Amino acid sequence: MIHAEILQPLVALMGWTMIMWLWMYATRIPAMSKAGIDGKNMVGETGAGLRGKLPDSVNWKADNYNHLHEAPTLFYAVGVVLAIVGQGDNLNVLLAWIYVGLRVAHSLVQSTRNVVMVRFVLFALSSLILAALIVNAAMAVFGWH
Repeated sequence: MIHAEILQPLVALMGWTMIMWLWMYATRIPAMSKAGIDGKNMVGETGAGLRGKLPDSVNWKADNYNHLHEAPTLFYAVGVVLAIVGQGDNLNVLLAWIYVGLRVAHSLVQSTRNVVMVRFVLFALSSLILAALIVNAAMAVFGWH
């Protein structure tokens, strides 16, 4: 029996990722224009190539957008696994929502003040939650009780 309730926090984090994408471009495009950077003439440049040319506060949003494509990929996978094996409810849903909340908080810290120790704590906590979800999925998949 598929427990689709756990898919809600997955979709919420996907939506948050798109909000960060919009925020990134809403700040990056004007900053590029102000810095006299013509994107049409850029060949082979990456976001890293803009470092030093744009204010740090603009780059922080791009950095966070990239971070939302790293550890959260495991979150999406474990959420789908938990839904498929019928464990996408109760504690796992709560853990998933906590994970989303921590990732949103991490995004807001990184994109505004970028205090590294605060980011580190939020990342570490979210990683522990992610590890718990992975353990719960392993227990269900391998029949460990």
